[in-house]
Amino acid sequence: ASDKLHAVKPKFNVPKVVDPNEPPKLIKPALTTVFAKALVREAERDDKIVAITAAMPGGTGIGIFEKRFGPERTFDVGIAEQHAVTFAAGMAAGGLKPFCSIYSTFLQRGYDQLVHDVALQKLPVRFILDRAGLVGADGATHGGTFDLSFLSCIPDMMICASSDEAELVNMIHTLAKIDDCPTALRFPRGDIYGDVEMPVEPRFLEPGKGRIVREGRDGSLAILSCGDRLRESLKAADELEKLGISATVADARWVKPLDIKMLGWLATDHRAIITVEENSIGGFSAQVHQALFEGGYLDAYAGHTPVALRSMTLPDRWIDHNDPYLQYDDAELNAKHIVAKAVALLERVGKKVDVDAGAIVS
Repeated sequence: ASDKLHAVKPKFNVPKVVDPNEPPKLIKPALTTVFAKALVREAERDDKIVAITAAMPGGTGIGIFEKRFGPERTFDVGIAEQHAVTFAAGMAAGGLKPFCSIYSTFLQRGYDQLVHDVALQKLPVRFILDRAGLVGADGATHGGTFDLSFLSCIPDMMICASSDEAELVNMIHTLAKIDDCPTALRFPRGDIYGDVEMPVEPRFLEPGKGRIVREGRDGSLAILSCGDRLRESLKAADELEKLGISATVADARWVKPLDIKMLGWLATDHRAIITVEENSIGGFSAQVHQALFEGGYLDAYAGHTPVALRSMTLPDRWIDHNDPYLQYDDAELNAKHIVAKAVALLERVGKKVDVDAGAIVS
């Protein structure tokens, strides 16, 4: 917020011109608000659920939880992420169900505690990582660009990433039901899409189970999206369709455990796979590459052609302050970049794409 010197914008005394014929702008709630209301709903049904934040009740939505349940079930530990993590571990050890809501970038401060106090004890702390990916005006310091990399390597850790507001609600419900290991859910800064059918009752999402959002017809290409890049992946598939490429689009849902069965099908029934994520090198794509490598899908031998594989991650550099869409343009992770990557990859494996004619010609 501006009163805390976050995302401060210059102010100019410019008169505002209002077009009387312009329809009123629809104000959409933030994903953070959707998370908070979903958590309140779960907590109304389970009195073991408690919420923890590190001096960010407004930014993480935990303030909404506190208004409903008060200080008996809401704990703001101040600017002390390390303590928040260990505090959550103690609560989990005592039989409670802590949801520790911290911006992705600030969980880095509590990494040692996450490993030693939570993961080694296999305690069911639920980490809610708001501001995953690029965050716009707050810039590189607040970007959640590393969490999939530093969490995926921790044994017994389950990690999921929501692609829209409905998935977010279902994932909160799912994490509330997982009580035998630490879990993490990442979602981006921003508003809801608003065109998604919200669940009347939240649904449990089986860990390690992704979903096919759009099935291609020609077996040429699969786009495997992680989290919020799903919309751009679907836009890319629409553009590829104009070029005669019928792409499959899948939503991973889970980074750990991966959907090995779905991965196997994508690798067996498609000539090429592109993974797309809002994380740095070493995150979701690294998990996919490892799984396909160990499964033998990348081996070349008589009678078997390995699937061609490419990954699209955040680049190995800092992305400066900007509008989020322009940040992802800079990172080359928007639909047009997925299309370009797909065309280049298919041509690499011998499928010549005639961009002008709009068809695969070989």
